[in-house]
Amino acid sequence: MPTTTWSPPAHWTRISAIDAHTAGEPLRIFTGGLPPFPGDTILAKRRYAKEHWDRIRTATLWEPRGHADMYGAILTEPVTADGHAGVLFVHNEGFSTMCGHGIIALAQVGVETGLLSGEPTPADPSVLEIRLDTPAGRVTAFARRAGGRVAEVWFHNVPSFVYALEQRVEVDGIGPVRYDVAYGGAFYAFCRAEEVGIGLGAENFRELIDVGMAIKQAVMASLPIRHPLEADLGFLYGTIFVGAPHNPAHHSRNVCIFADGEVDRSPTGTGVSARAALHYARGEIGLGETFTVESILGTTFTGTAIETTTFGGYTAVIPRVSGSAHICGRNELLIDPDDPLAYGFLLR
Repeated sequence: MPTTTWSPPAHWTRISAIDAHTAGEPLRIFTGGLPPFPGDTILAKRRYAKEHWDRIRTATLWEPRGHADMYGAILTEPVTADGHAGVLFVHNEGFSTMCGHGIIALAQVGVETGLLSGEPTPADPSVLEIRLDTPAGRVTAFARRAGGRVAEVWFHNVPSFVYALEQRVEVDGIGPVRYDVAYGGAFYAFCRAEEVGIGLGAENFRELIDVGMAIKQAVMASLPIRHPLEADLGFLYGTIFVGAPHNPAHHSRNVCIFADGEVDRSPTGTGVSARAALHYARGEIGLGETFTVESILGTTFTGTAIETTTFGGYTAVIPRVSGSAHICGRNELLIDPDDPLAYGFLLR
């Protein structure tokens, strides 16, 4: 086969990454070539990145190097004394506040590649505890090792709570829509799929985007979303449609439409966390009871409310969410400053 010794010119930007997916949802984990992101907190780093380095996000996630539904994770130094790493999550619209599928992928990929270190848990040395500083707060991931691989991953999320129950909003082209809002590291509007007449299969992909974004915009216009502690976290991230599972062994199916019309291929880790808060508040699950949620692909996460707490005046739960991830590529992304499309574009 032909070979080449070509190297990119020294003035080109070179960014290395490992690509993975969690239950089908992509995650590009950046491993080198990014600028520093100063700040004493992860929220400060997020603000700096949004102001100064947003073109790196578009260059690495948008076309031609990515696509409209790409997702990424930027590891930083921790901002807490006992943290193992900080993380910023990026998507087609900007910088997220938390990402459950990203935490699962980071733990699995980080342990298998040596990108992240952790500490063996006292109860089971085969399980590594990895403490991550996210914009939403401390998230603790656990990776159980077996046979030189990571066999199982789960995480304990930030306190998750119900923000508003049994709300109604008029949506152009749809009519009145009943919804709940809950927080699991990000705020979501939850709707019953059958009430808006929409399916939750891959064949419904385009309609889910259109209806999900219409509901998101209508909720944003009618219900102020305020995080109890941090103004930066006070916004509606997406719409989650909930319906019957395709596999009767599972609890239900989720499809999340977030950011600028992205469709989560996974069951959405922060969404499952918010659902744990909703189900617990309604008395539909007790502490320690598991529920398994399908994605648009039929892949699954399992959620549990493991303890109760209070958070900013809200009754909250600490969710446990489990899933698995797989490495699917290793990249060197090149940015030619003379390329008129160097910093990306989107078509859908």
